Amino acid sequence: MNSIHPPESQPMFGQSARIPPQNLEAEQALLGALLSNNKAYERVSEFLAAEHFADPIHGRIFSAIQRRVENNALADVVTLKGEFEHNGMLEEVGGTAYLVQLLSATVGIINAGEYGRLIHDCWLRRQLVDVGETLVNRAFGLDPEIDGKGQIEAAEQELFELATGGGGTEGGGITFDRALAQAVETAAKAKAAGGGVSGLPTGLRDVDARLGGLHGSDLLILAGRPGMGKTALATKLAFGAAKSLVKDLQPGEVPKGSVILFSLEMAAEQLANRLLAEESRISGDRIRRGEITQQEFDRFYEASRTLSTLPIVIDDTPAISISAMRTRCRRLKRTRGLDMIVVDYLQLMRPAPGTKSDSRVLEISMITQGLKALAKELHVPVMALSQLSRAVEQREDKRPQLSDLRESGSIEQDADVVMFVYRDDYYLKAREPKESNFDQPEKFTIAHDRWVQDMERAHNKAELYIAKQRHGPTGKIDLFFEAEFTRFGDLDTVHDGPDPYAE
Repeated sequence: MNSIHPPESQPMFGQSARIPPQNLEAEQALLGALLSNNKAYERVSEFLAAEHFADPIHGRIFSAIQRRVENNALADVVTLKGEFEHNGMLEEVGGTAYLVQLLSATVGIINAGEYGRLIHDCWLRRQLVDVGETLVNRAFGLDPEIDGKGQIEAAEQELFELATGGGGTEGGGITFDRALAQAVETAAKAKAAGGGVSGLPTGLRDVDARLGGLHGSDLLILAGRPGMGKTALATKLAFGAAKSLVKDLQPGEVPKGSVILFSLEMAAEQLANRLLAEESRISGDRIRRGEITQQEFDRFYEASRTLSTLPIVIDDTPAISISAMRTRCRRLKRTRGLDMIVVDYLQLMRPAPGTKSDSRVLEISMITQGLKALAKELHVPVMALSQLSRAVEQREDKRPQLSDLRESGSIEQDADVVMFVYRDDYYLKAREPKESNFDQPEKFTIAHDRWVQDMERAHNKAELYIAKQRHGPTGKIDLFFEAEFTRFGDLDTVHDGPDPYAE
């Protein structure tokens, strides 16, 4: 049987027969209003631009009016005629006759804003048509380098940029009295909570005291060398936040928010196993090998039931892009509510599909800017883990510094809070004195005794350095750490050691 194919010249879906969304009458009416009364410009100045006009002639006329009004000069038929004559563009805009004709289409200044919004809405629709055509062309193989999943992410990114960059009527500032009211409300929350915690609690007393909790719109960077416990500390803070969301709920009541943890390095099951080991106080290594008693297994199972009630979402998509992350977070915010985002870790992310950069430093800059924008858009704290450079290992004092951040310029600049986790016992273990390195047994004994004392002093202790905080003090926080369970907690012992970040 012969199949019938449409002729190649036939337009797909009849799209070429459609006229792009436009409203030329509204454009003429608005330009007439602007020419007759320049005050009408105030009603459209915040969201309307020359490129929003469907007719390029109208765009040129609006641009000339905009330029004159913003320079405190009169913009009417006479002044525009003189300007276009001087530029040799009078005939291009239809001559004096067309400028006069626009005056006959004048609407009142009160209606100027509505006509401006109609013009802007038509422009948005034309942009959506362009995005749709690009999406169809990509799907038909126009850009074979981008696979189907990448095409979805690219489309999401283009739509997001259109929504944030093109939705001008939704932007703008807020009045100062409203900003003051928000500041007073935040202070009232801190006072009511007691202890100065106005943000989302972390479950660690001293961290909450120093940061005041985790605040919406903040980008927090938690950095450290491998083996310091970055993931364990980040999940501790995330679980502390999740527990605070269910703290005062009645039986059967559903929490109104959630915490999402993007685990780019560790599979969801591995992360869950680590969290269960911490909660049940059973070694994760013994759990993996099955070397636990029935009593310990019962404790392990009970811990799983407790943790299952917490509003936590784990996404272990490898090498996730910033646009895909944004889409998933926006969806979660809309469906379940969202109070905190954790990213483990920064250097494993990818920038948005379609964006090309010449260096990894620039890529990281795009990612950190995207995370900060996500924190502001959703008004939630975003905590991103980061690796440190090997420069730490070359120093006698291994405590990290801001300059140790890999691709540090953009990370340090975009972050509201930068924290370093450090454990002295990690390095002390490797420095155990060996008898073969000493010519006298007495010297070895003295050195080994000193090393034992140092190990005892560092045992079960970790240090969290707040190296940068836009809204509060920096400094060192001493934490309790159990290596067997990779568990962080509050430390009750007071230490008087040096604080390199104290202000």
